[in-house]
Amino acid sequence: MNDDLIQWFMECDEPWTRYRTMIDLQGLDDRDPEASASRQAMVDHPQIKSLIEVAASWPGYGLKRHNDAKHPLHAIATLADFGLNANDPGMKSLIERITAHQDEVGFFQTYSHLYERFAGIGGEHWTWMMCDAPTLLYGLLEFGMREDPQVVKAIEYLQGIIRENGWPCAGGAPLKPSFKGPGKREDPCPYANLIALKALSQIDNPNGGRIQGAGIEVLLQHWDHAYDHKLYLFGTGSKFRNLKYPFVWYDILHVADVLSLYPEVHGDARYQAMLTELREMADGEGKYTATSMYQAWKGWSFADKKHPSPWITFLVQRLLQRVYG
Repeated sequence: MNDDLIQWFMECDEPWTRYRTMIDLQGLDDRDPEASASRQAMVDHPQIKSLIEVAASWPGYGLKRHNDAKHPLHAIATLADFGLNANDPGMKSLIERITAHQDEVGFFQTYSHLYERFAGIGGEHWTWMMCDAPTLLYGLLEFGMREDPQVVKAIEYLQGIIRENGWPCAGGAPLKPSFKGPGKREDPCPYANLIALKALSQIDNPNGGRIQGAGIEVLLQHWDHAYDHKLYLFGTGSKFRNLKYPFVWYDILHVADVLSLYPEVHGDARYQAMLTELREMADGEGKYTATSMYQAWKGWSFADKKHPSPWITFLVQRLLQRVYG
């Protein structure tokens, strides 16, 4: 981290980057006048208002693939990343729409297209899968819903279904009991483990070492077998190494960011190797430019492969600060 990057963040036209810089890199409180002003500018920004509208259309259309970047699911997660909460305009009704559909086990459901060839029953139905439910839980936790009984129930279920080798691919009714996703039933799903860890990082968990440690090891072992081993179609090869945002899918920045939330990982040689590769993607000024983009997010700096992105650069600097202080 250097003063030039901080100045770049603070002078950019992205109030979400300025706000998170003050909170996460400079350690300011939300009540600080300058941080409060940047936060208000973020909430009032046309791009944020548009993003809230997309999220508020929840459930939107039937989700056919979980890396559909334009789906409201990922607008919800991005608003959580930026730091919006239940008290911001439009957020209360969004939260009500999410929490209106909760499976009896505790997970919040997504309106999805279920394919018969993948143990579905055909057509569009409310259900949950491990590649969407933790993301909804993460959003609700970031929005300030930690003490809500529905959210507590979802946390307890997520903690309860981990196996010794991490979280499996799983889904709720009306999916058939035979549902297992595109992999071996006994294997963990890397993406499920990634977003489960992201959600659970938001809570104080007395059993965290045992529960989350298994999920962490899934990601580190997966990285250690780069190019030669896939789990549930996920690899850690060249495509994984694309620098991109939002955190829609399984890639190096998403994994490095989530693992940075767990101090017990910071000194692991495998994680350090990941960080080395990430740091080598910077330009001579320490700035980062997306090497891949989601067309649905065109117009945001992180969906521009020609110019450095303040937000992506901030994300890298924040995770490095978590690790190295």
